[in-house]
Amino acid sequence: MSELRLNVVTREWVIIATDRAKRPSDFKNNKEKRHLPHYLSTCPFCPGNERKTPLELFRVPDGENWKIRVVSNKFPALSSSGEKVRHEDGGLRRTVSGVGFHEVIIETPAHDLTTGLLDAAQLEDLIRTYKARFIAANNDNRIEHAIIFKNHGEGAGTSLAHSHSQMIATPIVPIQFRDRVQAALHYFDNTGEYIICVVSKKDREDGSRILLDTEHFVTLIPYAALSPFHTWLFPKRHSASFSSINEEEIKDLARHLKTILSKFHYGLDDPDYNYVIKSSRPRDDGNDYCHWYIGIIPRLTQAAGFEIGSGMFINSSLPEKNAEFLRAVKTE
Repeated sequence: MSELRLNVVTREWVIIATDRAKRPSDFKNNKEKRHLPHYLSTCPFCPGNERKTPLELFRVPDGENWKIRVVSNKFPALSSSGEKVRHEDGGLRRTVSGVGFHEVIIETPAHDLTTGLLDAAQLEDLIRTYKARFIAANNDNRIEHAIIFKNHGEGAGTSLAHSHSQMIATPIVPIQFRDRVQAALHYFDNTGEYIICVVSKKDREDGSRILLDTEHFVTLIPYAALSPFHTWLFPKRHSASFSSINEEEIKDLARHLKTILSKFHYGLDDPDYNYVIKSSRPRDDGNDYCHWYIGIIPRLTQAAGFEIGSGMFINSSLPEKNAEFLRAVKTE
């Protein structure tokens, strides 16, 4: 019989459809595999084509060359110039001027590498770059929230194959994040505990959905995973903001990202996926209830009418079986 599980972090109900559950191996990418050249002359992100990108904002140098570049998005969702102005028309029509930042983080000069195939040092540099841009965006008093994310593959929303991430910093706080903050605050008020710390501890004690457990991070598939292979990376040190990550944690996080993304690459044949850093602002780091983390969603299924109409999810796989499958995947 199927069962409904509550994701206590997101406050979303999930139907774990055991009656039609698939084996983990059934979710392998059946699309034609990507065979990319090491260099593509027409790619604006490849070395030598730097003039094809908008203004460079940041780089990790490699002698006269570069390891990582950050540039403005050519077609930004928000404008970096202008003032933040609110306008109300009778309380029903509210607008805020579209100021903010939309940046592209070019992760590697190599056209044929993906995030999970980068070496540890490159991933550490990438995380340091994320941190630097996250702090820089939040230093602007027009910004209320910044999201760092990656779209990998067409099914995840990317239009350029060269490995890259993005950051969008907005003049408002998205309702999804606000709701999760309120849920975490409510849990803290009731129990005096931090909900993600409690979830992380309970899952480590159970062990059935743990993918990697090290000194500073734990990677797991949640009890009420919203979709097949939905994965969370939790820092063990309680911290509300990604901006506080230290050097030891950066090295450990790089290990976790490489491990899980490599397992997706080899075990699921390089599926499309999104990952997002969910974090409070640097100035909110001292609060007692929020906890930053990374969510990864392989795009192995599609939301349909029921999900759209109810706000609930149907997961046709067992989180425990998915975790068991991924633990067995060899990446070397």
